[in-house]
Amino acid sequence: MNLSTPATPVADLVDLQPSRERIAADVVAGLSAVPRRLPSKYFYDARGSELFERITHQPEYYLTGVEIALMEARMADIARAVGPALHVVEYGSGSGRKTGILLAGLDDVVAYTPIEISRDALLHSVERLEARFGGVEMLPVCADFTRPVQLPAPGREARRRLAFFPGSTLGNFERDEAVGLLRAMRDTVGTDGQALIGIDLDKDPEVIEAAYNDAAGVTAEFTLNLLARLNREIGSDFDLGQFRHRARYSQERRRIETFLVSQCAQRVHVGGQAFDFVAGEAMLVETSHKYTDADFAAMAGEAGWQVAQAWNDPKDWFGLRLLRSAS
Repeated sequence: MNLSTPATPVADLVDLQPSRERIAADVVAGLSAVPRRLPSKYFYDARGSELFERITHQPEYYLTGVEIALMEARMADIARAVGPALHVVEYGSGSGRKTGILLAGLDDVVAYTPIEISRDALLHSVERLEARFGGVEMLPVCADFTRPVQLPAPGREARRRLAFFPGSTLGNFERDEAVGLLRAMRDTVGTDGQALIGIDLDKDPEVIEAAYNDAAGVTAEFTLNLLARLNREIGSDFDLGQFRHRARYSQERRRIETFLVSQCAQRVHVGGQAFDFVAGEAMLVETSHKYTDADFAAMAGEAGWQVAQAWNDPKDWFGLRLLRSAS
């Protein structure tokens, strides 16, 4: 996938992407923590977005294929459940493959607002969708969706807003963070709004673990690209050859834990500070929680939502949940 920047903007863009100073501050805070960690939201520069798209095509990575098949099979049911005349607000739009299924299957989409931290990925996704859905007003926002975002108003008033959060991105957040994000999502779409959320369901640990350790090594390359981005954008000096990708499933915490492991004793500089690693020290860069129905329903309830509809694939590997305000 070619992610060179389009020659001209494809739509009005609200650009709130994090500054160099914000990224550096987040990285320093993570490296100062015990144990060390890096924010996974910074995986998605242009190269990271391209690598993630490649991950979704690896044979071990079941999530995307299963979710797309589920959406295609149940799209008519989803459209009936959510109703017409919607302003669709997508959190983390990525390549837009699932978005195309949603926009094509819904009745009278008024506007579409993707919120995506990678500006290049955002513009290319909107460019493709705009060519296909000329009657839908495209109102992209380049921003960190974990922070409050003011949505642009469409030219034609929508009946309600539908938040769309596919994939397993919600699982990348700790439980209290996920509840906070779901609560902020509810505030954004309003008390009459809805949310369609993708959740990766708890299953055979071998199936889960294989998805994050593909034989082609694309996920490892994706993980290490985080360090390359930081070196380029904030002037850090991570030695990519001295860190190794490691992803393991914790049955106790029902989550994949992805680390970058230091291969030697080394010193890294970020933001004028030095951080010493010992050989074998693991730095957490991502978690991906796998849910039971009870887990997810409880989280949604804490955020002021209730589960109105639930759709699973035939193997119960992945689910889509339609949320409505509990009040």
